[in-house]
Amino acid sequence: MTSKAEDKLLHYTSKAIADYAMIQTGDRVMVCLSGGKDSYTLLRILHRLRVRNGNKFEISAYTLDQGQPGWDDAPMRAWLEAHGYAYHIEKRNTYAVVLDKVAAGKTYCSLCSRLRRGNIYRYARDNGYTKIALGHHRDDLIQSFMMSALYSGEIRSMPPKLLTDDKRHIVIRPLVYCQEKDIIEYAQEQQYPIIPCNLCGSQEGMMRQRVKQLIAQLAAENPKVPSNLLHALSNVQSSQLMDKSLWNFKALEAQRKNPHVAAEEDTLPITNNPWDPQPWGVSR
Repeated sequence: MTSKAEDKLLHYTSKAIADYAMIQTGDRVMVCLSGGKDSYTLLRILHRLRVRNGNKFEISAYTLDQGQPGWDDAPMRAWLEAHGYAYHIEKRNTYAVVLDKVAAGKTYCSLCSRLRRGNIYRYARDNGYTKIALGHHRDDLIQSFMMSALYSGEIRSMPPKLLTDDKRHIVIRPLVYCQEKDIIEYAQEQQYPIIPCNLCGSQEGMMRQRVKQLIAQLAAENPKVPSNLLHALSNVQSSQLMDKSLWNFKALEAQRKNPHVAAEEDTLPITNNPWDPQPWGVSR
């Protein structure tokens, strides 16, 4: 029997995979298992979907031991082995690099994530993985969206599917439709052996926590705020913004003078994805 939380996570993860053609038959998917509730949930839900769909793709967990104080992956290893999940835990002391490079009082997250990402891409390349799966969920996406707008002056977030700059890797986020509250409930049911992040989790006043609190306050007044923010990420009205690379404002003069003839240069062409994947079937 599945729980209500698991049913919701299975449904929304299946929908995201289908909507964004995240996984194809024959894929080798590397799930980045950090030791937190989100990545544990991603690994378990993907395994459930893999079985439902006839084992049409492979899954293996990859964990990077960054040498942080208090790190103990013994319970994680026991959990992975008890469930029969393929995994690899690699030790790379990036913690020492972060301490050396980041000034006292500054947040470690940016450099820490860059070092972690570099090791993830290297391992995926060296071991022939076709997809790298990350555990970011709906709330991560909308928080990143708000942070970028408020603190960086950019409209951006975390895409559900990404081709890396070097064109070597495809990163997927199958939990993009899943709410954190459902993941929390599921994690409590599953009793994951959580490994806390003592590197960045101990730093107070980070931007993400402030934005998270802001969204929670707005949602208390209007419960649709979080879902509206997520919907906004897939409902971009480029003509209502100010980005000249998305809309040719100069061409509007030609259209005003001759409104019955559409100017060829009115908008920039929308290019298709350079590859056309065949998605694997998603069953309910």
